[in-house]
Amino acid sequence: MSKRHLYLLAFSIIAIACAAMYYKWSVLKFPLQPDAQVQVWTVQAHVEYQPRAAANAVTLQIPSYTPGFAVLDERFIARGYSKLESSNPEGREVQWANRRVVGEQDLYYRATIVRSQEQEQALLDFDPVIPSPPELEEPYVTAADSLLLQVREGSINNVTYARELLRRLGEATPSEEVALLSERYGADESDRAYFAVQLLARRSIPARVIHGIQLTDEPREGEGRLQPWLMVHDGLAWTIIDPRTFAEGLPSDLFLWSSSDRRVLQMESEAAASLMFSVSRNSADAMAIAERRLEVQDANLVRYSLLSLPLQAQDTYRVLLMVPIGAFIMLLLRNLVGVKTYGTFMPVLIALAFRETALVAGITLFVLVVGFGLLVRFYLERLRLLLVPRLTAILILVVLLMAAVSVLSNRLGLEVGLSVALFPMVIMAMTIERMSVAWDERGAGTAIREGVGTLIVAALAYLVMSWRPLEHLVFVYPETLLVLFAFALLLGRYSGYRLNELFRFRALARDPDPITPPPSPADATDTASSGKV
Repeated sequence: MSKRHLYLLAFSIIAIACAAMYYKWSVLKFPLQPDAQVQVWTVQAHVEYQPRAAANAVTLQIPSYTPGFAVLDERFIARGYSKLESSNPEGREVQWANRRVVGEQDLYYRATIVRSQEQEQALLDFDPVIPSPPELEEPYVTAADSLLLQVREGSINNVTYARELLRRLGEATPSEEVALLSERYGADESDRAYFAVQLLARRSIPARVIHGIQLTDEPREGEGRLQPWLMVHDGLAWTIIDPRTFAEGLPSDLFLWSSSDRRVLQMESEAAASLMFSVSRNSADAMAIAERRLEVQDANLVRYSLLSLPLQAQDTYRVLLMVPIGAFIMLLLRNLVGVKTYGTFMPVLIALAFRETALVAGITLFVLVVGFGLLVRFYLERLRLLLVPRLTAILILVVLLMAAVSVLSNRLGLEVGLSVALFPMVIMAMTIERMSVAWDERGAGTAIREGVGTLIVAALAYLVMSWRPLEHLVFVYPETLLVLFAFALLLGRYSGYRLNELFRFRALARDPDPITPPPSPADATDTASSGKV
């Protein structure tokens, strides 16, 4: 296989992994930091009324299409009432009903909201239906026609027509026509918006009223305000207009509560009711919110991921996914730096044991067990045992030594010594065997250097593998391991000098000594004649 093919494969894997990570970060909103926080709002609608009849039914419009936000959780609180939720192309509503009610009644709807850019803009897909014009009598008919004629002179299309109408209806010093019509539609913002829809219907302009609450990023808690917005169809698409500022477009901080053309609160009885809103903002764990957002939008994205595993299995994979990180560190230290170790993956296994014993205590226990094992190994060598029996004897003594260290630590009140049993016993026995063989064949210096190299690689691997931000990153973005896989492929063809070899052979890199020129023929003749007797 050519190097070009290898490079193409490696860079393709890196590109795919980076694209997957970017999608999960930018679209699915998975956090990069383990302690990342996101802003969460809790919006509560409180319906309060005094019943005038025994049987009452209350209908409340609730959020359905929420561009820019996602509803993570909903709660309905209405003691003694039956609850019926229904959906239609215009939105959702809940109806509470009770056959016998006495005294003041309180009904609640609570929603937990978080920002999300993946919500569809389905609210702009309504059919441009023109509502029925209002039935007005004199002198309201003349006042409405006169007002609409004045508005027409100051507009050029449906959108500017609606903006001019809203401006005239909301003037601080209204005209005579607006002052007269205000007796009919009232001075409330919502009533004024609904009446504007009826007046636009007299000119065959499709319009409707939507309601929302503005959620700011500033910490606040208290009463919220449900505000109306006007939607006008210009023949091609819907345009949203703010009745207060007459600005076009949907604000980024607006949480759309209802896009239905029905009233937000409807009472079947004649009971007077009030609708109050409260908004609170707080911080929540970004990872939990991202997982909950995925469950609401597309549950399959969670079911086929590590997040769907039981918590105990997730904790296991948090450790296992860090093993390739330690192996890659060992690859760099051995192939690029030139650190010699006992075994290929032995330092990684020792680093896993360090996660439970901590670094200093783990190194101390490792040196103690290996040192005692070497003494026993040198003694067993005098007995001239075969390899397998000798390894079995060393393993037995290693286990007994671990048990002795644990018992002694327990008596002394040292909890660190109790973690010695977490060391891989077979790896410890093999380390003792290989170290003793190296001691015999290549001398004590080489054996000790390789043992120290093993501890250095294990310590560095432990420091990286126990870094919590990296552990979170690898668990949430397991595509990171594909990047390491690609780099391992690239390093697999490296056959140049290691750093320690550059240090060992640094004398060869110095400038060579000047070469003495060869002697001339005359010098050679003189030398030969001088040698004669």
